[in-house]
Amino acid sequence: MSTATMTAPTEKKSHSLALKAGLLLVGIHIFMGLLTLVWLPYDPTAMAGGRLEGPSLLHLLGTDRLGRDLFTQMMIGSRIALIVGIGAVAIGAVIGVTLGLLAAFASKWLDDALAATLDILIAFPTLLIAMLVVAASDTANLWSAIIALGIALSAIVARLTRILAKRVLVMDYITAARTSGSSWPKIVAIHILPNIWPTLSVNFALQFGLAVIAEASLSYLGLGAPPPNASWGRILQEAQGTVYTAPLGAIAPGIALVSLAIGVNLLADGLRDTIDPTRRAR
Repeated sequence: MSTATMTAPTEKKSHSLALKAGLLLVGIHIFMGLLTLVWLPYDPTAMAGGRLEGPSLLHLLGTDRLGRDLFTQMMIGSRIALIVGIGAVAIGAVIGVTLGLLAAFASKWLDDALAATLDILIAFPTLLIAMLVVAASDTANLWSAIIALGIALSAIVARLTRILAKRVLVMDYITAARTSGSSWPKIVAIHILPNIWPTLSVNFALQFGLAVIAEASLSYLGLGAPPPNASWGRILQEAQGTVYTAPLGAIAPGIALVSLAIGVNLLADGLRDTIDPTRRAR
């Protein structure tokens, strides 16, 4: 049996495991976030117990410095993470895909100008751009953070869309479609978007994880969701003063962030090998 024959099933199995592990980790957070819409152990603003209590049957993760149930706060953090991730990716996708397609169809000088602008924006950290956008708004809140992150992520999406669209535009079937009289909007809808979507969808999954971590960083700095919204970043910021007496308050949001980031990356890796026809063929 050849080496290629032996390694192919192993690679396929590893990709399948990555996809399943990613679905499991992300699915747990999705379940917790959706569960908050119908049930919570305690009122998130109520002092349900004593200050800095340890884990117990009444409080699975203990309480924070104000006596609020930490498990309830973590559940709400999952919901906020989902809202931020989906909202930021949606905004970044709309802006980025539109700009990327315009750059791909633009004249050479305009394409070069857009490409240079995108490169400059990408050179700045996503968190820094988001901080500038939030600081420019009147008040720091959850929606301003989502819009800021969406704008920050759109440059990466636009650059990737431009590269992928320009590759598709040189294909023979695009020339044939133009010769047959198809309009550019029809070509975009029928030929370009379906061909670049697999790669874009994987990138969107990665952007989701990046948005969640960036929002937690903004909340930690006081630029994210204000109280009583229990963002993981805010929980971590509030727990830093009691990390030696009640370490679970800092450990729990850290584990949540890491598990969601790893889950999204595993999910993106599995999706890439599943829906990308070129990688699947190899």
